[in-house]
Amino acid sequence: MATADTAYMRALARVRDGADHHVEARGLIAQMTVEERLHCLDGGAPVAGGLSDMSRGGYHRRPFRACRVERLGIPGFHFSDGPRGVVVGPATAFPVTMARGASFDVELEERIGDAIGMELRAVGADLYGGVCVNILRHPAWGRAQEVYGEDPHHMGVMGAALTRGAQRHVMATVKHFALNSMENARFSVDVICDERTLHEVYLPHFKHIIDEGIACVMSAYNSVNGSWCGENEQLLTEILRQQWGFDGFVISDWIFGLRDGVKSVRNGLDVEMPYRMIRHAPIVAAIDSGELSMDVVDAAVERTLATMLRFDIGARPISDSSVLVSDAHRELAREAAQKSMVLLKNKPIDGSPVLPLAASALRSIAVVGRLSDMRNLGDGGSSDVMAPQVVTPLAGLRNALPTIDIVYADGSDVSYAARLAQDTDVAVVVVGYTKEDEGEFIGTFEDSQDLAKLFPKDPQPDLEAAYAAYIAEMDHELPDVMREKSRDVSFAVGGDRTSLRLRDDDVALIRAVAERQSRTIVVIVAGSAVVMEEWRHDVSAIVMSWYSGMEGGHALADVLLGIVNPSGRLPFVVPTTEDHLPHFDATAREITYDYWHGQWKLDRDGNSPAFPFGFGLSYTTYSIDSAEVRRDGGRLNIEAAVSNTGEQSGSVVVQVYASLPHGRVERPVRRLVGFTRCTVAAGDTTGVVVKVPVRSLAVRDVRLHDWHLEAGEWVFDVAQFSGDPTGARAALTLAEERFDQ
Repeated sequence: MATADTAYMRALARVRDGADHHVEARGLIAQMTVEERLHCLDGGAPVAGGLSDMSRGGYHRRPFRACRVERLGIPGFHFSDGPRGVVVGPATAFPVTMARGASFDVELEERIGDAIGMELRAVGADLYGGVCVNILRHPAWGRAQEVYGEDPHHMGVMGAALTRGAQRHVMATVKHFALNSMENARFSVDVICDERTLHEVYLPHFKHIIDEGIACVMSAYNSVNGSWCGENEQLLTEILRQQWGFDGFVISDWIFGLRDGVKSVRNGLDVEMPYRMIRHAPIVAAIDSGELSMDVVDAAVERTLATMLRFDIGARPISDSSVLVSDAHRELAREAAQKSMVLLKNKPIDGSPVLPLAASALRSIAVVGRLSDMRNLGDGGSSDVMAPQVVTPLAGLRNALPTIDIVYADGSDVSYAARLAQDTDVAVVVVGYTKEDEGEFIGTFEDSQDLAKLFPKDPQPDLEAAYAAYIAEMDHELPDVMREKSRDVSFAVGGDRTSLRLRDDDVALIRAVAERQSRTIVVIVAGSAVVMEEWRHDVSAIVMSWYSGMEGGHALADVLLGIVNPSGRLPFVVPTTEDHLPHFDATAREITYDYWHGQWKLDRDGNSPAFPFGFGLSYTTYSIDSAEVRRDGGRLNIEAAVSNTGEQSGSVVVQVYASLPHGRVERPVRRLVGFTRCTVAAGDTTGVVVKVPVRSLAVRDVRLHDWHLEAGEWVFDVAQFSGDPTGARAALTLAEERFDQ
């Protein structure tokens, strides 16, 4: 916590008493030297010392500080990732974001944000980098697991919930702005995107989270329409600030987040992270030559300081270290894993569905597959969490069934695994991916070698000394698990997937086991869609378990045994073939993103999915009836009755899809505009109301650069998944309207 009697703390007190945060920020800037102002444009570490620290695991040892001005008591902000939990020191590893997207549980996601925020404060961070909301354009994207899914509405609602929870304790950052849905080529690719696609597909969720009041935006590495995101005037100034009214600050993605330092500050990038890297020297030269005005610098510093003042940075309480991996947070991680798991198939054998397993009738279980007893939390890059313990699927089942004979084979000997499974009551085959197959791509590339030439050549002795002092002050011991990370303590290779199908040896294992054991349950570990056509018809049950966090093994046992009724729903479509998806080129230097991806593309092209968006089975059944839609000012209230027609209590995700069958503008066959999750006891009926802003039905008018609601009879399908033939339908005629933003 900052010292009380400083210029900054006096300004902070005045903001608390109602003073304008921008006025107070300008007052601080007026007291700063030119060098102090320039220092606020960069991360608070030198390149050489910072990279050396990173190579020794520094990313997991401390937050990264920037914008600190000691003379005035300005504490700076302290950044830490990540999407599935705090990356500094031992922390709670929640299921990956995509898994939590499958829960469709807004209230749960807010609680997870709150827990992560508490843990961030325990390690000294006050800026959170984990609100990752790039659209899943294609399942091969390596960082798919860090986002909520393929749908803009769903993404915005879930990201806003995480933001609300985290910002009870820290400032939050939404990333990567924008169109960052490829990994291997992220430093080199230029994404071409027309205005309507940009605003209707790739930006709505960002705006939703900006409207939620998020503090910070991180720019993306890639280029958009010929301009790098870290210096893109259209994105950072015209859209973010002028059109959306964003009152916060913008940081770069790390190390290679821009090319032209002067252009970046002029076009709206406030802080280059995490070191004093590419832009400091060019900015100093541009100021000396008169090419760049100090007014531009001051405007950037003002945005950062004003946000820090608005969020009470420097005076927020530090959490006690006991919150880290606390019992309550581990239980929350387990709940998230339970609610995220998606039951995709549950075929009857001898007249009864294979799942749930009846513990009282079990004598033995075979658990097979290389992932059955592996610590496998997901990406080994910037989102990696150093959870001290991880419950594997095998450990979870053994803990839940201590008196049952559970035999195990890693699957390397397929024949042995199949023979083992044949002699048991049921086989659980755990297959899928690891951080080596998909994740953030950290490697040696031509582009980064060229970019490194932009780094300062002169020594930075003052920064080196200050950073050494910070390391001594803020150092969280690396947990033992760091020894298990690929390349010692650096990031795993990760990258974009080379295939959407399982490995050949996984498929061979599934087939061999299913041939010997009719009750074969396949558990898939992955960050996004897996094409399953060569084996899915041969097995009795399929569960999508994701990278399910440190308590995932317990949660899997809870679901398989029926202690918890599965309620996860797919946050993307699973196609029958990769050919039904958009073109994906992991090495592209230029690629066009058009309007169509995921479920929208399959619907437009008339291709049936293996599993549609929003799909998921339960151990009970539901029906939706009596749908009605009413307008209430600027929103629509869609009401329906949801009945549990089965024999077990359960939770169902009620989804509302809008369409305009006779519209003139080409649009998705149906578009998700709202959802709610409700729990219904067996035999009961409950009413639900889904509130939909009328504005969300509008399309971008590229001639007037505003939003147009087309008149006509709008149809609202209240359903359990996209295209659900058993859902209920309501219609309402709406008049033409226009909206500015």
